[in-house]
Amino acid sequence: MTNKKSLKMSVLAMLIALGVVISPLLRVEGMCPMAHLINIVCAVLLGPWYALLCAFIIGILRMTLMAIPPLALTGAVFGAFLSGALYRLSKGKLIFAVIGEIIGTGIIGAIVSYPVMTYFWGYNDLTWFFYVPSFIAGTLIGGSIAFIFLKQLIAAGLLAKFQQALGSKVYDTKNTVFTDAAGICFIGCIAYLAVLVLVKKIFMQTSGLAMFMPLLTFLIFVIIGIIYYISNSKKIKG
Repeated sequence: MTNKKSLKMSVLAMLIALGVVISPLLRVEGMCPMAHLINIVCAVLLGPWYALLCAFIIGILRMTLMAIPPLALTGAVFGAFLSGALYRLSKGKLIFAVIGEIIGTGIIGAIVSYPVMTYFWGYNDLTWFFYVPSFIAGTLIGGSIAFIFLKQLIAAGLLAKFQQALGSKVYDTKNTVFTDAAGICFIGCIAYLAVLVLVKKIFMQTSGLAMFMPLLTFLIFVIIGIIYYISNSKKIKG
């Protein structure tokens, strides 16, 4: 038990260091895809509480060392915990870890960021949903990378071994194709809402061509979900 605890702390320290180092990649204010990658990987490997601690420490270090605003915290801690919580509640389905990160960061974290940035950071031209599009965009990028990475670990038979070595819960990851496909379509619903908010903010309207953009986004995710289901179902049958 002591060895597993020490190993967990070592992995946590490595993920924190990696998160700080790679966080500047693809980053703009309100969008940090690599942070979401670390959140999901940590949530799956170590669980929700370790993921929360990891996101919190990375956020503090980024604020201290890189002069990042409090978005480093509000845009990380909620998603990290919810990612691990939904992963466990779904009994190890990776798509739910991604959905947890998207909802926790893209919606909850984005909304919480409004009062934090307005009242503590002096941003006076924000709205409650100002950060929703950029936060969701970041989680979609980081979440997609994390999903592919963890799926490859499963295919190589490594994820369960890592979890077992760390003393984390190990789940049966077989036959999740339909759940993954349905989850991708659900993510499309969240992306639809994000694009709708963005369209309203930019075009100040929800009709005509502007209204088609959110629908197109949703349809793209549905098509991706269908393709994912068909291609992976054939692999299982084969």
